[in-house]
Amino acid sequence: MSIIAPKATRSNALNSTVIRLGIVSFFADISSEMLYPITPLFLTSVLGASMLSVGLIEGFAECVASLLKVYAGARSDRIQKRRPFIIAGYLLAAIAKPIIGFSHSWSTVFIARGLDRTGKGVRTAPRDALLSDSVSDGSQGEAFGWHRMMDTMGAALGPLLAILFLSYEPHQMRKLYFLALIPGLFAALVAVSVRESKRKIVSQLRSLSPFSPKEMSPNFKLYLLSWGVFSLVNSSDVFLLLKAKNQGISLKVTILMYCFYNLVYALASPYLGRLSDRWNRKSLLIVGLVVFAGVYLGFSSAFEIWHYWVLFGIYGLYMACTDGVGKALVVDLSPADRKATALGILGTVSGIATLIASSVAGLLWDRVDPSAPFIYGAVGATAAALILSLLRQ
Repeated sequence: MSIIAPKATRSNALNSTVIRLGIVSFFADISSEMLYPITPLFLTSVLGASMLSVGLIEGFAECVASLLKVYAGARSDRIQKRRPFIIAGYLLAAIAKPIIGFSHSWSTVFIARGLDRTGKGVRTAPRDALLSDSVSDGSQGEAFGWHRMMDTMGAALGPLLAILFLSYEPHQMRKLYFLALIPGLFAALVAVSVRESKRKIVSQLRSLSPFSPKEMSPNFKLYLLSWGVFSLVNSSDVFLLLKAKNQGISLKVTILMYCFYNLVYALASPYLGRLSDRWNRKSLLIVGLVVFAGVYLGFSSAFEIWHYWVLFGIYGLYMACTDGVGKALVVDLSPADRKATALGILGTVSGIATLIASSVAGLLWDRVDPSAPFIYGAVGATAAALILSLLRQ
């Protein structure tokens, strides 16, 4: 017998569960984003890694996270538990940070980034499913948008803390990896206080088999195809940072640009999330992909410092149009009892494609030209938008 979720009444999206998960993500992103703009520079300037190595490390890390998302999502749906995955995921990510601080070769960073993204893979789909479980059907976009705001505010604050530290200790980049452990552990501690949703699935539970292609709606398959194509060209954001640095922009200003991007992303996410609850989510995602294509074309030819400020700001709007909104659309298109599995499948498809995208971007940078990865990204995003336009919502 199939599982049917009860129709929920409309409620305020900002309930206790949403707020606590937002706080968890806020501190976890402070921990991660203190290091994100620093790590590629640490790899290339301190450890002497090549751009191809940077691409492989970031691509592998995201691939590990993505492969685990579908397993953790399916397992969470099977046992109807979200909390254990969330706690374990944030704890693993926290303890991975100091390992990079001890590293003296890029291979150690390769392992540590894999452990860090293992934590992300374990927690993401169950966390997003719990977020969805805890609000009414008419508030999905708003809940995801608010959570994304909290997550990204941490991402904006983290690099600022890194700049502040490096202003006093300019040659102590390694120490940042030990300091990042503190907010990471605090995020795991707050995660312990999160409770399972009271919105239970009622009906006789069937043995949940893997989410087979036969169970996927044509719209869900089309969405996966579109996002898979986009992910094949959407390389790691470290290439944006390295492009700015390659233009002669200082490390401090590059990090400030990254903070600006995250600030725009954070402030726009709740508004665009609410807009997606009232407007067509597909249309908003297409707008985001078109913006991405324009921004990447801009990065391919930017040469003035103000170009980069503008481009990083617009890039934040692209993220606000696609991240939380994209997850809400997955929930719309998936069965009620398989939402964590569906979110995990999306993450897995994206991550495997990201491994390819980051590796290709590294090769294009090294063998062709630093502008080549961005032209590649713009063309792919345009193709993905055209595919997504075929979806009937």
